[in-house]
Amino acid sequence: MILNSRLQTEQFDEELSPILLIHGLFGSLDNLGVLARGVRDARPTLQVDVRNHGLSERSEVMNYHAMAQDIVETLDAHQIERAGVIGHSMGGKIAMALSAVAPERIEKMVLIDIAPVDYQTRRHDEIFAGIRGVTAAGVTRRSEAAEVMRQHVTEEGVIQFILKSFVEGEWRFNVPVLWDNYTTISGWEEVPAWPHPALFIRGGDSPYLDNQHRDALLRQFPQAHAHVISGAGHWVHAEKPDAVLRAVRRFFNL
Repeated sequence: MILNSRLQTEQFDEELSPILLIHGLFGSLDNLGVLARGVRDARPTLQVDVRNHGLSERSEVMNYHAMAQDIVETLDAHQIERAGVIGHSMGGKIAMALSAVAPERIEKMVLIDIAPVDYQTRRHDEIFAGIRGVTAAGVTRRSEAAEVMRQHVTEEGVIQFILKSFVEGEWRFNVPVLWDNYTTISGWEEVPAWPHPALFIRGGDSPYLDNQHRDALLRQFPQAHAHVISGAGHWVHAEKPDAVLRAVRRFFNL
């Protein structure tokens, strides 16, 4: 599947490979916009809507092999041979799956608050309940949808993030497919060791990337380095954008 995408090349030499940005669950290509804008002076950027999100096609299939193959087909459509990759959460898992599907297409990668593990936890049930509540209420305005969401979700930042994909009374992500495939999305099948630089950025207050994941991470990404940003949670790039950007620019030598 060729994904809906936004390629911004500015006035760059064709020799410069782009930086590909992959959003997480319930997101869209705009979610990592702060990072795209922060590297665009130095490299072209390619932002994508992953399948069942944003304006990309819908599918009953929602596994990491298929989502990584979507990235390959999208790179091919743009005639991009190799890219630096930045992925947040589920988008980070897509990037890590890409290292198995097409390892030669990745120059380096940044994984934001995600580990290559099967989490075996359900962290999004309240969000799904809120999304269903909004649909059942039949509201069309974001302000009305926010009121419904607050009955289920306590973090205001999460509510505002989710509502970015609520447009004219419709969700821009495929709710039934995401619900049915949630175990696959939070799960993981180990990939062969990818022997190239990978930067794992962790929000210091987040449980997604901690010391219990260290062995599994180094087994699959032996050249990995970790960077912890204190005072931030899972949406670390939204909470501490300057700190994340500094780490990203240093890693890509921008």
